Amino acid sequence: MSIYDTIRSSLDHGKRGVLATIVRRVGATPRDAGAKIFIEEGGKLFGTIGGGCVEAEAWQEAQTILQSGKARLFHYAMDGRQVEDEGMICGGNLDIFMEPVLTRHQELFEAILTAEKRGQRGLVVTRFEGSSYAKTFINAAGEFIGDKLDPATIAELTGKLNDKKPSLLKELIIEPVMPSSVVYVYGAGHISQSISKIAKMVGFYIIVMDDRRDFANQERFPDADEIIVDDFDFLSQHFPTDTEPYAVIVTRGHKHDAIVLEEVLKVPHRYIGMIGSKRKVHIIFEALKAKGVDEKLLTAIHAPIGIDINAETPEEIALSIVSELVKVRGS
Repeated sequence: MSIYDTIRSSLDHGKRGVLATIVRRVGATPRDAGAKIFIEEGGKLFGTIGGGCVEAEAWQEAQTILQSGKARLFHYAMDGRQVEDEGMICGGNLDIFMEPVLTRHQELFEAILTAEKRGQRGLVVTRFEGSSYAKTFINAAGEFIGDKLDPATIAELTGKLNDKKPSLLKELIIEPVMPSSVVYVYGAGHISQSISKIAKMVGFYIIVMDDRRDFANQERFPDADEIIVDDFDFLSQHFPTDTEPYAVIVTRGHKHDAIVLEEVLKVPHRYIGMIGSKRKVHIIFEALKAKGVDEKLLTAIHAPIGIDINAETPEEIALSIVSELVKVRGS
């Protein structure tokens, strides 16, 4: 779940909070720039910026910000004494931007969350100087939500849409919105149920597809973000148009796996994996080559699927598959 899901829920329930974001780091630290933690009024923490003493200090700062309502840049140095006392192996420095979560920015936070889940890029621009504080979301089309920015500044900042990490320019923080990785799970059996649960825990956006409504439903897949019930021959009609999805092919048989694989190969994907023995994979690949499918496309498929951990149960197999998804996402 995105931290912005939590922020939306808090604002919907009339609760205040403080959002802390690592905007710069020097040396070895537990988390990199871009990591966030939301400190809700009452003390609950969501997300992490490294745990231990870092988050304890951030929590203390958050109490002051909740009272003052003012954003500030907080410098945290992991000196030798702190590292030794906490039993840590890190010794770097962090700049952490801490800001009040305000109801006037509720639409902005909603726009960020929507962009993440739809695989759309954007920028969050935060200005802070003295007692002033303003926040704007800019989408890929150059449209903005939140506090007003002049057109020249918007045009200048859109060049940072493809950045991977936030940047700090005096009293200006520019954060790229990183789209969630969209995973299509083809097939709604026992393995798919565990894939959906585990992949959701590690931040993927989950879409489950099957041609059987009795299998593909919210009751069996409570962790799925979307469920599609349709014939596998028409699956390409449901692909997102603005991101490269991940495809996990775990249908109920060779015939359906072959149909799905042929369809997903028509669209660029970040990852394609198909379950099955080496013999099954060879048979399906030979059949597709006979249909004219480029062999180079087939060699890029993860089949048999997953990292080899000697998995046997549906849960273990799902773990091996999601581990491979995480590995590809981080590459």
